Amino acid sequence: MNSYRASRKKTKLAINFLLLLILIPLLSQQLSKNFAFIPLVEHYRQTHEVTLFLNPEMKEEALHELKSYQEELQMSSLLYKTPAIEAEEVEKKMAEKAEEIAQDFNHRSSEAISNIFADFVGLIAFALVIAFNRQGLAALKSLLDTVMYDLSDSAKAFIIILLTDIFVGFHSPHGWEVLLEGFSNHLGIAPNRSFIFLFIATFPVILDTIMKYWIFRYLSRISPSAVATLRNMNE
Repeated sequence: MNSYRASRKKTKLAINFLLLLILIPLLSQQLSKNFAFIPLVEHYRQTHEVTLFLNPEMKEEALHELKSYQEELQMSSLLYKTPAIEAEEVEKKMAEKAEEIAQDFNHRSSEAISNIFADFVGLIAFALVIAFNRQGLAALKSLLDTVMYDLSDSAKAFIIILLTDIFVGFHSPHGWEVLLEGFSNHLGIAPNRSFIFLFIATFPVILDTIMKYWIFRYLSRISPSAVATLRNMNE
C-alpha cells in the first residue's frame, strides 16, 4: 500500500512538473510578447524612421497583395457591368489599400521582432523551471523510464520506427523544410534555401547516427528482445 501511494505521489509530481514545463514558458512567451515587447517595438517603429519590411519576401508579398486588389477592382467592373471607375477613384482606393497593407506589414514586422525577445524570455522560463524543480525533473525521468520498461518489445520497436521515419525517414525532408520556413517567418527572416537544403542534408543524418548508436549502446543492453523485434520489423 505504501509503495502504491509513493508511486502515485511520484506520478502526480511528474505530471505537475510536465505541465509547468509546458505552460510557464508558453505563458511567459505570450504575455511578454503581447503586453511588453509588441507595444515597445511598435512605439519605437512609430517614433523612428525604420524599414517597413524586414526582408525582401515581405515586400514582394505586399506588392502582390496590392496588385491583386487592383486586378480585383478591374474584374469587378467587367463582370458586373458597373460603370468604369474614374482614375481618381481608383487611385484613392489603391492608396487606401496600400495604407492598410502597410499597417498590416508594419504590425507583422513588429511581431517578428518581438518574437525574438519573447522566445528568449520563454527559454529563460524553461531553464528556471528545470533549475528550481529538480525533484519534479527526477520524478518525470523516473516515470518515463517506468513507462518505457513496461512497454512490450513490439511497442518499443514501433515507437522507434515511428520516430525515425518522422525525423529521418524518406519523407522527413519536406517536414524539415516546412518547419525551417515557419521558424524563419516567425523571426521575420527570409528563408535561405541554401541553408535549408544544407540542414536537411546533414541534420537528419546526424539524428539517424545518434539513434543507431543509442540502439546499439543502450537498448541492446536493457532490452535485447526489443532490438531483435526492431530488426524483424525493419526487414
